[in-house]
Amino acid sequence: MLYKYLTIVLVLSLSAVLVAGDVAVTVYNQDLALVRETRTQDFSKGLNNFDLTDVPVFIDATSVHFKLKGDDKGVELLEQNYQYDLISAEKILQRYLGHDIDVIMKNGDVLSGKYLSSSSGYLVLQLPDGAIRMVNSKEMLSVTAPKLPEGLVLVPTLKWLLDSDISGNRDFEVSYLTRNINWHAEYIALLDENDKNLRLSGWVSLDNRSGKTYKEAKLKLVAGDIHRVIPEFGAQDIMLAGMGDARRAKGGGFEEKAFFEYHLYTLGRKTTIANNETKQVALFEPASAPVEKIYRYNANAGNKKIGVVVSFKNSEISGLGMPLPKGKVRITKLDSDGSEEFVGEDMIDHTPKDEEVELQVGNAFDIVGETTILDSRRISERVREEIHEIKLRNHKDEDIIVVTRHHFWTDWRIVESNYEYTRKDARTAEFKIPVVKDGETVLKLTVRFGG
Repeated sequence: MLYKYLTIVLVLSLSAVLVAGDVAVTVYNQDLALVRETRTQDFSKGLNNFDLTDVPVFIDATSVHFKLKGDDKGVELLEQNYQYDLISAEKILQRYLGHDIDVIMKNGDVLSGKYLSSSSGYLVLQLPDGAIRMVNSKEMLSVTAPKLPEGLVLVPTLKWLLDSDISGNRDFEVSYLTRNINWHAEYIALLDENDKNLRLSGWVSLDNRSGKTYKEAKLKLVAGDIHRVIPEFGAQDIMLAGMGDARRAKGGGFEEKAFFEYHLYTLGRKTTIANNETKQVALFEPASAPVEKIYRYNANAGNKKIGVVVSFKNSEISGLGMPLPKGKVRITKLDSDGSEEFVGEDMIDHTPKDEEVELQVGNAFDIVGETTILDSRRISERVREEIHEIKLRNHKDEDIIVVTRHHFWTDWRIVESNYEYTRKDARTAEFKIPVVKDGETVLKLTVRFGG
């Protein structure tokens, strides 16, 4: 690359830079954050030109809102320009196309001429006598340009024009939306030795790639699916109201409360959210709840796997009863020696309190299902009848119940079955089939389709 050889000789003249103060960050689990900062500036009466620096690369400039602290009158934001074309050797060279530069060679020679192009490891110059010189980048020491081209900035900058009726130092608040900052929940569900109880702990993983570090910020997280207009969004869409009862985790963790139709989690202390960092913070104190282990078989031809599901009620009576944000649940289990072993993982959606939670752990090793269509015959032009046989084999040393679900993809009616069933929905029949240890149970049913 030619760009590593470029040096610039220039003097930068910057207008007043606004100093940052308190920071509050509200992060949504949809790659979005609302940032509120208090800054201080010395205002003069009349028109003021200010540069607002230390803003994220992925700021939505259309969402920026300016407000004086306390009395919000006296200063009006007239214009705003967002400059984000950052200085780089490549961009400087692009702007010097057709202009004079100096190329310093490794042997000490200096070539001066009009920069025409660069490619394939060569820089093309037109010398003062009109000759074209193609310079091998391996022979170059550096490239010098007289000044920084217009339109390039050191850092992303909001250039403001303000009309002020006041003078002196005043605090103001600036708020804006930014992309590339996200959070999600992760859980550890620890099963006891007998698979009867579960201990659930939750963590928040916060991923900041917005291009800015938020030092000593007040952190809030919003769990829920907010509606966004793509590709544009505005701050007014998420300035939501409505509060409910709060629940606080111990040890400076998150306080949870209802917020509009979502749930808001507020960290009880300030924290620094560094750029290009993943931060993990405890979401709540570990809580315990009784669980039910379910063996579930989807009775389809060719499927022999029996799924293992653990189910619990997210209720205060059970020991939980807190809104659970969407996230991954890693299930572990205590071994007889007291160690924890990983047994599976699943995703949960946003789950309110008093709802049932099911975690798909994996497939049972010692239980096998087998589905066969023994007979299929047409009763009439519109009616067909089939005889299905489902075998469940249990090689465990204990009796079990296998919840067997049979899915049908057209109008159906079970006319004969050796086990009772419930109609789960328009396409599913569910059977609870007992299978003794080291034994086999056969479910046989006649199904009529159509008519």
